[in-house]
Amino acid sequence: MLEPYGGALLERWVQGEEARELSEKAKELPYLPLTPRMVSDLILLSQGAYSPLPGFMDRKTYQSVLEHMSLAQGLPWTLPVTLSARTGETLPPGDLLALGGPDGVPRALLQVEDIFWRDRAFEAKAVFGTDDPRHPGVRLLLDEGDLCVGGTVTLFRPFPDPFQPYALTPKEARAAFSQRGWQTIVAFQTRNPIHRAHEYLQKCALEIFDGLFLHPLVGVTKEDDVPAAVRWEAYETLLRHYYPSHKVILSPFPGAMRYAGPREAIHHAIVRRNYGCTHIIIGRDHAGVGQYYAPTASQEIFHLFPKEVLGIQPLFFAHAFYCRRCQAMATENTCPHGPEDHVHLSGTAVREALRKEEDLPLEFSRPEVASLLREAYRERRPEPLRNRPASF
Repeated sequence: MLEPYGGALLERWVQGEEARELSEKAKELPYLPLTPRMVSDLILLSQGAYSPLPGFMDRKTYQSVLEHMSLAQGLPWTLPVTLSARTGETLPPGDLLALGGPDGVPRALLQVEDIFWRDRAFEAKAVFGTDDPRHPGVRLLLDEGDLCVGGTVTLFRPFPDPFQPYALTPKEARAAFSQRGWQTIVAFQTRNPIHRAHEYLQKCALEIFDGLFLHPLVGVTKEDDVPAAVRWEAYETLLRHYYPSHKVILSPFPGAMRYAGPREAIHHAIVRRNYGCTHIIIGRDHAGVGQYYAPTASQEIFHLFPKEVLGIQPLFFAHAFYCRRCQAMATENTCPHGPEDHVHLSGTAVREALRKEEDLPLEFSRPEVASLLREAYRERRPEPLRNRPASF
């Protein structure tokens, strides 16, 4: 199994008596509320998914990521992991801060190591390739503050999370892979319900590798994305009926979407290496949104980084579609027919059809999943999670 990125999983959470002591200490400290994106980053930092990062980035690391797509010591890293205060706020004095969500409950401590100002317009262009406020990642960035604080974190009280019963930390995922005897594990990142094109890519990979780690993102996404609880129900339904149970592990990924296209593709790969994956599927417009990135940009960026440094290997797939003439899923590499015979599939098309209360054709989605999505969109509320195991 691949060693974690940087050599070791760097977990930053405590339990038991130590957690109780930190909880009491936090009551006496200044409190800094986090945005949903920062909460996701804090959780991933504490679990070791962001190894080798011990906490939120300092100025030197932040600048290196923006300008060179690497940590200060040269290890590739493409997305900034920052904690910020809103414009106009000031950070209280002291070396320690209590962190938590908007409920005001302290859940972590931050050992302050650096305080610095950032240029959000520069960051937007560096990370997203645009400062257009219509880009969802840019919009979230512009809602944050200019004042950043870097330092090591320690989580002592978990955040409320409906997906927690199904979640695997990087250490737990590695143990699950080892228990099954998997030596080659392919990861699949998604923020959308799985449609037939996704299924095709995953099953092509399963012909080659020992197991599939289906790792759907359940952190903050765009408002018009399918709610996480609905997507989770769709994954469970599809796996129950159409996948071999001994070849797949499903676990929620608590990350937040940046919609940063190429840079986020590298980030997703690095994080899945920490979970123990040896390969990751990178399809057309991975982590993209709208027309901000070229369709193959998220694949081409991998050529900038030495394979032996990233460790995890990307699997590049062409755009998949259903061909009416072939009567099967295919790509331009396997199908000789013209576009008039192709049914193109995408999460955007799924959401548009659901909004219009149109039926999803069999070429688009499995009937069990289509029925679930129609019902959820009709009710305009997420389906409740049921008490099911994380493995299938």
